[in-house]
Amino acid sequence: MKIRPVILCGGAGTRLWPNAKKHQAKQFIDFGNWTLLGKTLERVKASIFDAPIISTNAKYLRQVKQHLKKHKIRKFKIVLEPAKRNTAPAILSTALIKDIPNKQPLIFLAADHLIEKIGLFNKSIKKNQKKLTQNNIFIFGIKPTMPSSEFGYFLTKNNKVSRFVEKPKKAKAKQIISKKGYWNSGMFYLRKDSIINNFKKYQPNIYRNCNKAVTKAKYKSNVYYLNKQTFTKATAKSFDYAILEKTRDINAIKLDIPWSDLGSWKEICKMYGRNKRQYFKKKNVFHRPWGSYVNLFNGKEFLIKELYVKPKGILSLQKHHHRAEHWVVTHGKPKITLNNKNFIMKPDETIFIPLGSIHRIENPFKKPVKIIEAQIGSILKETDIVRFKDVYGRVKLK
Repeated sequence: MKIRPVILCGGAGTRLWPNAKKHQAKQFIDFGNWTLLGKTLERVKASIFDAPIISTNAKYLRQVKQHLKKHKIRKFKIVLEPAKRNTAPAILSTALIKDIPNKQPLIFLAADHLIEKIGLFNKSIKKNQKKLTQNNIFIFGIKPTMPSSEFGYFLTKNNKVSRFVEKPKKAKAKQIISKKGYWNSGMFYLRKDSIINNFKKYQPNIYRNCNKAVTKAKYKSNVYYLNKQTFTKATAKSFDYAILEKTRDINAIKLDIPWSDLGSWKEICKMYGRNKRQYFKKKNVFHRPWGSYVNLFNGKEFLIKELYVKPKGILSLQKHHHRAEHWVVTHGKPKITLNNKNFIMKPDETIFIPLGSIHRIENPFKKPVKIIEAQIGSILKETDIVRFKDVYGRVKLK
């Protein structure tokens, strides 16, 4: 039996746009002729997979259908949530639709994860298929590349998950990694009957209401419209809290592959940094007295650039009216001014420059500085620079 991929596509992307009234959901952001949902749909075209099921809401239905058409996926089902109830009801509702056999293996994937080395990923899925039972759950762990407080972790004993740790502070994350802890990727792998059995046992309220919401659902043009009256009665809980923290029968599939949920501008900057060759165009390089910069990608209300600050180069002391900035240092040790503070940054460190704050980058050392910068705002032009001091005489006197 082939594995049925279920793509969870309901995230709003608020972490990237905290102050925006209208923000783009992360899975649909164009990062340069590709989106995270598009990459996910391409992944599930592998021969081990059956036709995908997409769990989303009415707000995103048009964009989901556009993606399916663009990626030439003709066989699919969409399960439409009438209200946000977190991942537990979303996961259960998709599993309960009637064209899924009871022993069908299901893999739940987030629509907004970037996964590389797909061959290794698919091999691990196939390898563990025979180990699926009516009660157990497999979760995918990613070998950490750094102690991060942006991800959850789990610890294992003989490949069984012994403990979950939700987004720890950096010092705690270091301890977890030293004990061979893995990032919890939020991807789950289990059979339909296991989902039903676990929800009946640990979350009877969610099971009862989701079951009614699916039974009373309207079905039209490959879309299940879940019944609102019963679905909204299901307790809003994440799958982690609802099931994973209750059951003891969780197995870990440990992966050492490049993975990111691109959940912060730091992660997005790093992704562009790793792949800058494919975004680099000579016509987008601009020279300045302090060095140069290259515009790597101009997206919808964001711009990614790489700054090169030569030894002893100093940018002007400046502010912006229309944009905030996120910087990730990739080379050298820049001296940063942010309002009344001065400090030295090192490679892999990141800083947020809020809209309207006064800031400057200097390179007092002999090695060049490189910074990947994400500009976020409504106007992303060089005209939105108000200079206060400049060693190259570019401050306009009033």
